[in-house]
Amino acid sequence: MADEPRIIQVHPQDNVAIVANDRGLPKGAVLPDGLKLLESIPQGHKVALTDIVEGESIIRYGENIGSAAQAIPRGSWVKEALVTLPSPPDLHDLPLCTRVPLLQPPLTGYTFMGYRNEDGSAGIKNILGISTSVQCVAGVLEYAVQRIKAELLPRYPHVEDVIALTHHYGCGVAINAPDAAIPIRTLQNLAIHPNLGGEVLIVGLGCEKLQPTRIVPDAGDDSIVTLQEHAGFAAMAAEIMRAAEERLATLNLRRRVECPVSDLVIGLQCGGSDAFSGVTANPALGVAADLLVRAGATVLFSEVTEVRDAIHLLTPRAANEEVARELIAEMQWYDDYLRRGEADRSANPTPGNKQGGLANVVEKALGSVVKSGSGRIDGVLTHGEKANRRGLLFAATPASDFVCGTLQLASGIHLQVFTTGRGTPYGLALAPVVKVSTRTALQEQWPDLIDIDAGRIATGEATIEDVGWDIFRFILDAASGRKQTWADRHRLRNDLVLFNPAPVT
Repeated sequence: MADEPRIIQVHPQDNVAIVANDRGLPKGAVLPDGLKLLESIPQGHKVALTDIVEGESIIRYGENIGSAAQAIPRGSWVKEALVTLPSPPDLHDLPLCTRVPLLQPPLTGYTFMGYRNEDGSAGIKNILGISTSVQCVAGVLEYAVQRIKAELLPRYPHVEDVIALTHHYGCGVAINAPDAAIPIRTLQNLAIHPNLGGEVLIVGLGCEKLQPTRIVPDAGDDSIVTLQEHAGFAAMAAEIMRAAEERLATLNLRRRVECPVSDLVIGLQCGGSDAFSGVTANPALGVAADLLVRAGATVLFSEVTEVRDAIHLLTPRAANEEVARELIAEMQWYDDYLRRGEADRSANPTPGNKQGGLANVVEKALGSVVKSGSGRIDGVLTHGEKANRRGLLFAATPASDFVCGTLQLASGIHLQVFTTGRGTPYGLALAPVVKVSTRTALQEQWPDLIDIDAGRIATGEATIEDVGWDIFRFILDAASGRKQTWADRHRLRNDLVLFNPAPVT
């Protein structure tokens, strides 16, 4: 029965398990094996399955997530304060390519309906994106976009949307600093995103450090609107509208055609994670990732700080030593970045993650990396780098939802699958975001925001494989325009947030 005490022990060696009941369990509750709880424990939080002595390792997922700060009796709540953060894996002593998975048989017979681009790529949306070279022009562009949507877009019914790709970069920045390559590369790749159909339009001011010609070097003069060249606000807006209408007319001629799954680039992300993330939604997404790769797609998983403490589980899966060392290099870069900022990995997780039962970043990372599936890791992308091959790729990004989303878009994702336990209405204008809940209670609370409920795995109503196939099929339907994510229905659009570790002058 649903109200009977239920716990989830992930690995036979685990000395803790999480409480599965929606309302948690009260003191005195008796578990199926006869263990009696010594105190009330909320849903998702850990119960000690054995007596854990001070200093002993606390094991979840079959891995050490920390040591006991004091003795923890069997049946007790293993609270965050009782778990001492362990040292991260030593980057100089990792197993490399020791367990490279065999290639799984191809998955054939699956396609999607997309828009073919002139460069040979495909898009899953048909939208006009207007890039900017500097934040100064954002107000004028946003005014023009409002008018374009109201006055022009209705004349071009096959164009889905017009969006302004605004940001906080371009002026007052150390444009030639080494790390400036990250935001510049990101903006360059956003401007040519496959869902924009190759119709480049850039609005600049004229005096900014990041000149429009640096964003898209081969863009012609007719693809750039420079506000300082126009006599007043009305003329600026009129010129943006004129250039936009030319591109709307071209985009309006496009129609969906059948495309192979190998044209797709899919991003994986988790946000508002909880203790169920590594049990339900992320493992199911891992199954979907394996299916996508078998069908020929490119799949990106990210979030360095939520990979770092599980890197020892990933380098053995690297396709070759070069890929393994690229993985390690991205971890080292971020270690150095945090050190320069006098921060460390204990800054992650968030208060919401902890309320959802995650004690520390180690536990979070172990639950996060399972969304990468079981296949070999074929390549590594640095921040904002465009995907350069098919297969499973690690794309380096911070863990911040908004920064990760922006960088994955720059890497060329057509669609993002986003798992969440605490819930978030996050969405992207450039790509659909498929929300997968870790708990059925969240789907019931937010039925008009969650697309797929992976909480059915915890209740036994579905298997990890069942939900993985559900995600795979939903991706193809959303890519084809047959289904719409809730975020797209509500037009939920978070800002683009560049990652800029370079100095601001």
